[in-house]
Amino acid sequence: MKIYTKTGDSGTTGLFGGTRVPKHHFRIQSYGTLDELNSWVGMLRDQPIAEMHREQLLQVQHLLFTAGAMLAVDPEKAALKKGGSRLQITPLMEADVEGLERAIDALEVSLPPMTHFILPGGHPSVSTCHITRTVCRRAERMTTLLGEQSPVAPEILAYLNRLSDYLFVLARKLSAEVGAHEIKWIPERKQE
Repeated sequence: MKIYTKTGDSGTTGLFGGTRVPKHHFRIQSYGTLDELNSWVGMLRDQPIAEMHREQLLQVQHLLFTAGAMLAVDPEKAALKKGGSRLQITPLMEADVEGLERAIDALEVSLPPMTHFILPGGHPSVSTCHITRTVCRRAERMTTLLGEQSPVAPEILAYLNRLSDYLFVLARKLSAEVGAHEIKWIPERKQE
């Protein structure tokens, strides 16, 4: 199979099911941002972090591909199709969201309670995690925007919302693991 097809040279791309849409379409923006998010999760997974975090992030990557495939389906089509044969995927489910909630709870057990907002940074792995979190929030915003125009599975939105929470807590956990100091954001400025 060749990587280039030339079918997108005119500024359109095909959804699963065959429908062609502009490359700037909300649907393409949504799953394109999921692709970017997945790449950042991969970058985070490549950082010097504990194996248990890498394993969780690998699972996240698989589920982000699933979410992207779900968004790449023409909503007018009932099944994913490729070359006339059906491409079957197992959609995101509430259990996937609950899995992230359990991961968050497990990470939070050993962390001090939050009393302030925290400035991103302190270590390259922590910063990478925070960048990944902000891309996740953008993916969530793009997908909610798509949802105003076309049906979006609620599990995708819930998963992205919970994933950004997970990434925030993971950043805090990584800070603790590498001994990085969390800098609190204090809104008051000293008068000069």
